[in-house]
Amino acid sequence: MRQPAHLALTCLLALATTLCAPLAPAAEPLQVGIGYLGYRPDPGPLLSNIIPEPADAGRQGAELAIVDSNSTGRFLKQQFQLTSATVDSPEALLQAAKAQHDQGLRLFVVNAPATSLRALSAALPDSLLFNAGSPDDSLRSTQCLGNVLHSLPGRAMLADALVQFLVLRKWQRALLVVGQTADDQAYAAALRRSLKRFGVQLVAEKAWTFDNDQRRSAQADMPLFTQTAEYDVVLVADERGDFGEYLPYQTWYPRPVAGTQGLTPTGWHKTVETFGAAQLQKRFETQAGRWMNDRDFAAWMAVRSVASAVSKLHQAEPRALQQLLLSDQLPLDGFKGRKLSYRPWNGELRQPIPLVQPRALVSTSPQEGFLHPFNEMDSLGYDKPEVTCSYP
Repeated sequence: MRQPAHLALTCLLALATTLCAPLAPAAEPLQVGIGYLGYRPDPGPLLSNIIPEPADAGRQGAELAIVDSNSTGRFLKQQFQLTSATVDSPEALLQAAKAQHDQGLRLFVVNAPATSLRALSAALPDSLLFNAGSPDDSLRSTQCLGNVLHSLPGRAMLADALVQFLVLRKWQRALLVVGQTADDQAYAAALRRSLKRFGVQLVAEKAWTFDNDQRRSAQADMPLFTQTAEYDVVLVADERGDFGEYLPYQTWYPRPVAGTQGLTPTGWHKTVETFGAAQLQKRFETQAGRWMNDRDFAAWMAVRSVASAVSKLHQAEPRALQQLLLSDQLPLDGFKGRKLSYRPWNGELRQPIPLVQPRALVSTSPQEGFLHPFNEMDSLGYDKPEVTCSYP
């Protein structure tokens, strides 16, 4: 049936209007700004020539994560930018944070001690902070900060990971050697908690009070210093590295050394290579010219947590991101063989903990047989009934 002439003309005009209509402008990418704040106190004079932590530890991990996030973000119309500040005092750190906040940043990766993290949390109440620098257990158990997530494992997580391995190997008697700094005391407290938690006997505890050069006297001093009731393992709390490196092979009984030296629990290490980690390590070494350490990984994980949450929500509002990250709706990939997530009772990242010696991966915790009603990774660190602070 032939259409009337006026109807055909109307159709042609409509088609022409559609074809000639201007194209809608492409949507602008969502801009997500993240601040990096770094401050590490001067450790003071060291009694041993340890390899120092790189000055750019943490920042390099955050920068790599920005590159990784933008490689996928461009397909989702999302662009991530990092603004970095590495300073030499707590006051300068607070000033840098306020300057970044004035620029509009509300998401921060912080590589700083617990005291600075507390100050930043109070000064930036409308922001979301990721702790990539402090293993302080009080932040995760008794003094929670409601706007902070912890991508760096706390000392309790590290100690539990180590002591689980001792139990698995049936090393049931431990000698604990503790350094003089406040950090050493905190690490020792985490070890005591774990020994009690998993039923390992502490046969003796000794405080390291020597100030001599162990390079010349370790062979004479260490055997006598570690002479006590028989033990299966020597645990050492020496975060700064004053003496712990001289304990292996110098103890009264020929026993393994573990803790801050010897067999060490850590959030990340060069020897972690499975589950795609080797590719991450290679990309990092190409960028930074060195190995990736635990601070680098914690900062990388913080930025990647933001990117994963933004990709799901299509927004970067801090409280919305935090709520999603604390839920069970966003499993995170950290190249550790399991999906990672943040604990809703204290904001700490659930993650397997590698147990390493300087050039080899020995094991990974949680160890087989250490069960939990909901998530085996919650056998490491402070479980929900053990946390006394309100979070978030």
